[in-house]
Amino acid sequence: MLGLVGGTAVGYGIQAEREPTPLPALNQPGLAYPAKPLPKGKEPAPLSAAEDHQAKAGGDLRKLLVPRPPGAREAEFGPRDGWYDLSSYAAGFKDEGWMLEFLNENRVRRIAVRSWDTGENRTTSVHLVQFRASDMPGAVEHAQGQLSYMPEKKFAGNEGDPIKGSGNGRYYLYPVERKAGYLDLYHARALFQRGDLMVDITIYDTKKISKGDIRSLAEKQLERL
Repeated sequence: MLGLVGGTAVGYGIQAEREPTPLPALNQPGLAYPAKPLPKGKEPAPLSAAEDHQAKAGGDLRKLLVPRPPGAREAEFGPRDGWYDLSSYAAGFKDEGWMLEFLNENRVRRIAVRSWDTGENRTTSVHLVQFRASDMPGAVEHAQGQLSYMPEKKFAGNEGDPIKGSGNGRYYLYPVERKAGYLDLYHARALFQRGDLMVDITIYDTKKISKGDIRSLAEKQLERL
């Protein structure tokens, strides 16, 4: 979702009477979330033994983040690499208060982030959101909640494509956003859950993003988990 939600949307703007030049991206994309928890009987099933990879993510979570690609720069305006505080993460969602409540009730453990800039205006961010073990894995519900609204017209507007080997992950290209006086804005997103981790990857650019760009990044992150 694009648009200023809690001051955290990513965009590139220009003043109408000036020569088109991009403004820097803000901290992170605006995200949405269902207004209510999933109804009774619709909750995700607990993790199977094959899905539970908690032991792999029991150490320094930051070491599991996909590395920056060669030639990439530290994100000038995105979140700084390392641990990401809960309030900053929740601020990127439409209903910040609801998200904080959801994360706390589902026993979020920690969040790690890496972001970088490439090319003229491309910004990429990878979030690993880890939950504590429970009968109702928060990572599953968090991932399914995000995936549930992506096909809506005001978001990606499509069903996306499966991330090979993820089991439940998908990647999406949003329709280009065009607005008079602004550079075109392209957006891609990938979401998946692995054990007690929910992974959220976003790319923003003023030039077209290919499916291969977001797919390969998601696959590389999945391999590290």
